[in-house]
Amino acid sequence: MSVPLSQVVTVASYIIRQKLARRQRYPLVLMLEPLFRCNLACAGCGKIQYPAQILRKHLTVEQCVKAVEECGAPIVSIPGGEPLMHPEMDKIVAALVATRKYVYLCTNALLLKEKLSLFTPSRYLTFSVHMDGLREEHDDAVCREGVYDRAVEAIREALARGFRVTTNTTLFDGASALRMREFFDEMMSLGVEGMMLSPGYSYSKAPDQEHFLRRTKTQALFTRMLAHPKRRWKFNQSPLFLRFLMGKHDFECTPWGNPTYNMFGWQRPCYLLQDGYAATFRELMDTTEWQRYGRRSGNEKCQDCMVHCGFEATAVDHTFGSLKGLVETVAVTLTGRL
Repeated sequence: MSVPLSQVVTVASYIIRQKLARRQRYPLVLMLEPLFRCNLACAGCGKIQYPAQILRKHLTVEQCVKAVEECGAPIVSIPGGEPLMHPEMDKIVAALVATRKYVYLCTNALLLKEKLSLFTPSRYLTFSVHMDGLREEHDDAVCREGVYDRAVEAIREALARGFRVTTNTTLFDGASALRMREFFDEMMSLGVEGMMLSPGYSYSKAPDQEHFLRRTKTQALFTRMLAHPKRRWKFNQSPLFLRFLMGKHDFECTPWGNPTYNMFGWQRPCYLLQDGYAATFRELMDTTEWQRYGRRSGNEKCQDCMVHCGFEATAVDHTFGSLKGLVETVAVTLTGRL
């Protein structure tokens, strides 16, 4: 695994404080969506299918900072849309870094190279570049040729300037385990700090509804893909989450672990589902009917979901919330065997 020690210590101490305070539900990563606008139209995305008047709007710097303070999570992920299209993204990032939050700015990298000068390298800032496989697979996923090459060029430039860079990859039905293993080699050769993996979620608004992975196919793909992992592969996520994707754990979703804030407010119950909004974070936590979500609830929208924003927090909580989970995580980290 490749999560920096300082970040591991911050997250671990945060979780221990929650345990000592006997909090059953607490956030780990805030999914901060400052806008839905994007410069790509990926077939598997359900986040850009809004009317034009909505796509033109964005959160202010003040709204973003307030949401982060209100939530209190140690990590802030900034997805979209494409965050670098926000006219004040540099100011948002600077304000959050100043509070020592670990910020992951998720980007397709089309604007990254020209925007880099607006940012300052920091251990608290990571550019998480969307890369859905090698050139052919990635360009097909984002529905535009040449995006892979532009992303690679931007990654090289960001690394040369001293920025932390990771990749995030969403996998769909038809993905080749062999090609993905080649992709891992390519990303490691490129020099990224680590890779994040997740199966896609079947957004009801996404144009392509035919290629979302179901649970059994997810487990089969990740088992083939991650069998006998190479020591040089570095993943910027919980090893227990990867084992969950391989079918080695039967974790339940913790949707409150990655709460979402956007221009509509606090989204119920999670980043993937829109069942209304709360005006405050406390209202979200106290009034959401959490028992209606997760696989055990019987909710049909949750039955095949294995996405990181639902289960990564579960895996991390298992790591630092039990001796068994901690021992397993240390063993996987030291041996590299998933």
